[in-house]
Amino acid sequence: MYYIGVDLGGTNIAVGVVDSSLKIIKKGSVPTIPNRDPSLIVKDMAKLAEDLLKDLNISLDEVACVGIATPGTANSKTGVVEYANNLPFIDFPIADIFKKYLPVKKVLIENDANAAALAESLAGVAKGTKNSVMITLGTGVGGGIIIDGKVYSGFNCAGGELGHIVIEYDGKICSCGRKGCWEAYSSATGLTNMTREKVQECRFKRIPSLMVDEDDANGKVSARTAFAAMKKGDPAAKEVVDKYVRYLACGLANIINIFQPEVLSIGGGVCNEREWLLNPLMEILEHEQYTRSADKKTKVLIAELGNDAGIIGAAGLGI
Repeated sequence: MYYIGVDLGGTNIAVGVVDSSLKIIKKGSVPTIPNRDPSLIVKDMAKLAEDLLKDLNISLDEVACVGIATPGTANSKTGVVEYANNLPFIDFPIADIFKKYLPVKKVLIENDANAAALAESLAGVAKGTKNSVMITLGTGVGGGIIIDGKVYSGFNCAGGELGHIVIEYDGKICSCGRKGCWEAYSSATGLTNMTREKVQECRFKRIPSLMVDEDDANGKVSARTAFAAMKKGDPAAKEVVDKYVRYLACGLANIINIFQPEVLSIGGGVCNEREWLLNPLMEILEHEQYTRSADKKTKVLIAELGNDAGIIGAAGLGI
């Protein structure tokens, strides 16, 4: 039997046909075009899935399940996306509508961060564990919790919003409306904002910095700017990276202390810095985690499935 994984994002829809060992056989993508009738978004998802099956000469009878990884609050029991702030979904019965366009046996849904966490536990760095947590560092900070091999999302399917724990009371305003959320400091957006603030400080104090040079050349900075300049010996950039790592470590220590997962995986573009991120992070976590003197401690690892995590996790909902 085969499984179809749909990774629905605000920019693109990615769909993959997956075998029972969670290997992607074929995948494709189309633009989401979010500002339209949501049924048309689902229609495109189903059409892409149908095209992939035709290319592989796989019939619908051979498809055990379709899984959809979606942003927002996804009610896995009803197949309804109750709310998604970047897509026009409010109490939207995405599973039933998908089946109208492509009459498969079963359609399951899950929040996209939860699906990515499930993927890492089934086929990634947390494979073989029962309890794991995944954090994604992107535009925001996403979180997924796996307990006893299953996604944990609370009684109302809205749990696991780990980016919205507060790490600085009355701190920076977050997109969710709270102040001081971990997301405001440890997302790629937070890192970019820290970099921009340091660039402004360097200009005002006339401190030379490669970050200022990049801003002058390109008219902007990114989440990569501080790390790239630090590697070339820029002191101001090192201050930014050190500050970012401290905030990230604060949140990760909280997650470890709450859940004590076997593996805590970190994904997202910031993780491309690999040892430049992980080594200083682990130095702090060795002191900050409650279990610092225990024989068994959480392994903190870089997630390995990358952009395929959504497809694999969505497909894994049916396995």
